[in-house]
Amino acid sequence: MRITCVGGGPAGLYFAVLAKLADPAHEITVLERNPAGVTYGWGVVFWDDLLDDLFRYDPVSAERISQAACRWDSYEVRATGKAVTHLAGYGFSLGRRELLDILAARARELGVDVRFRDELTEVPDADLVVASDGAGSRIRDRYAEHFGAEIEVGRNKYIWLGTPHVFDTFTFGFERTSAGWIWYHAYPFDGETSTFIVECTPETWTGLGLDRLDAAAGCTRLQEIFAAHLDGRPLIDHRAEAGGTGWQNYRRLTNQRWDHGNVVLMGDAAHTTHFAIGSGTKLAMQDAMALADAISGGDDLAVALERYEHRRKTALAPLQRAAKASSEWFERVPDYVDLPAKQFSYALSNRRGEYPMWRYVLHLATQNAVPRTLLRWALSARRSIRARRRPRLAPANATPERQREPARTGSGTTPG
Repeated sequence: MRITCVGGGPAGLYFAVLAKLADPAHEITVLERNPAGVTYGWGVVFWDDLLDDLFRYDPVSAERISQAACRWDSYEVRATGKAVTHLAGYGFSLGRRELLDILAARARELGVDVRFRDELTEVPDADLVVASDGAGSRIRDRYAEHFGAEIEVGRNKYIWLGTPHVFDTFTFGFERTSAGWIWYHAYPFDGETSTFIVECTPETWTGLGLDRLDAAAGCTRLQEIFAAHLDGRPLIDHRAEAGGTGWQNYRRLTNQRWDHGNVVLMGDAAHTTHFAIGSGTKLAMQDAMALADAISGGDDLAVALERYEHRRKTALAPLQRAAKASSEWFERVPDYVDLPAKQFSYALSNRRGEYPMWRYVLHLATQNAVPRTLLRWALSARRSIRARRRPRLAPANATPERQREPARTGSGTTPG
């Protein structure tokens, strides 16, 4: 089969890897419009559930991702006028550029033709065209009426920044300003850099003058606001060099249909979930797993693509509901910030409404150092046991066997 993936993000590259592993005779090309090594993202986050799936599907790339990832063992919540509080859980983060480098290298090892600086003008001539070119997919837009894309625009403004200040762990920080509350989600993803996502209501955004500032001036203003959190280090907006700014409104994208003839949507081209639950990369790679399984089943392509769409829509539904609840909670932050510190951080962690009452009791107990340390040890032991159960690296000339079970969507250990 001749397969072309339009878009060299995690979805397209990982699908190319899995499809080549399933059948080395496939002729697979990945077309990416950006130069090699160029991405506007900073770090991505994931949890044990994705690592389990990665090791089951391709232990080689999974091992590289696992070894390169940064691990954090708790969450901190900081807010003006409140004591620092803590949330239980752990996770992993990795620079988006490093993730793409790992996947591109693995794809090339297997014989995938990965091309950069490819500005697509026509739909490729292939047996299967995978539209993995992001939320602004050019392929999807060509057949917009058929796919039936629906976009719901969030109310808050946000911007995705980076900083050389390395946070100790995943941190939520809330600052009261003269124009209202503004907050960030930050996490380290290597030994030198952290992701720093800033969000606020549109009223605060305009009240602080952020709507009138260019990228450099906007970063300077945010550095002043969050000075107590950054230890004197700067904030960086990748878009500054292009003369723009990264401020935007979250756009929740869904599609009525995911396939059209030999064209299929994957990753952000098919769906988006709010950044506050940190699942975009995970869902894109799980899409790749499901599509690779579908086309390797021996069925007619139309049947395979329909099976893939059904499987992923079913798996996505609960997470999309949770993401919507999460984004709406952040739109109502002013309603919660007057709560005492412990109640406020619990409201943040429970914004999807998933936790039973005993979790609140645990939350209160782990604000003290000893119970928090004991819980961290327990989670660390669970993480180690889970890691030991994963498949070991297969011989270089072997195709990894994998269970054909739906990729899971729950993270289990994150309040995000």
